[in-house]
Amino acid sequence: MENRPDFDKITSFDEFNKHYWYREELSKICKSLGLEYKGTKQELNYIIEQYFKGNLIKKSSIKNEKKQVENITLDMPLLECGFSFNAKFREYFSILTDVSPFKFTADMATTWRKVKREKDGKFTIKDLLKVYYGESDYAKYDHSVCQWNQFLKDFSADENSRNYSNKLKVASILWKEVRNSEKEKIYSKNLLTEYEHKIREYHK
Repeated sequence: MENRPDFDKITSFDEFNKHYWYREELSKICKSLGLEYKGTKQELNYIIEQYFKGNLIKKSSIKNEKKQVENITLDMPLLECGFSFNAKFREYFSILTDVSPFKFTADMATTWRKVKREKDGKFTIKDLLKVYYGESDYAKYDHSVCQWNQFLKDFSADENSRNYSNKLKVASILWKEVRNSEKEKIYSKNLLTEYEHKIREYHK
């Protein structure tokens, strides 16, 4: 085992570099110095090298911080104004819409995911406002997912569902019929009778 001095006894990076350090050790050293302590071994070595040169790389300066804009305008692209569904933007949209408390809609959430996924740098606050008012088809939340979840929940709660060996399969068959019809997209025990010929094979 090498006779390695404690870090606080080392006076230069050259001296530091003569010894072997594990990544975990480098991380602890950086943390104790109030420096950025997350990263690869190479990155942590660089941070310590800069420390000996008098350059303190604090956690906040190495991290990619979101751009925060004090004065938000309608023409600002979402990707450039640090947009998120937080209190700051909720308050801003509350002022724009005169709705308090303001709640972001499912379509707005779907839109934001699409903007991030496609890196759409042209999509602005104004465009998102149009989504809120239903004036844009940029992205729509798939409400059928919620309808199916509720349908399955109601089917499972029906005592009659116990008569079937594969409840999920039966529910999906019934849902497909309801979804493709003009019927209301909800479960009813009448469906078991109406589509009995399609689910007969799963009856216990």
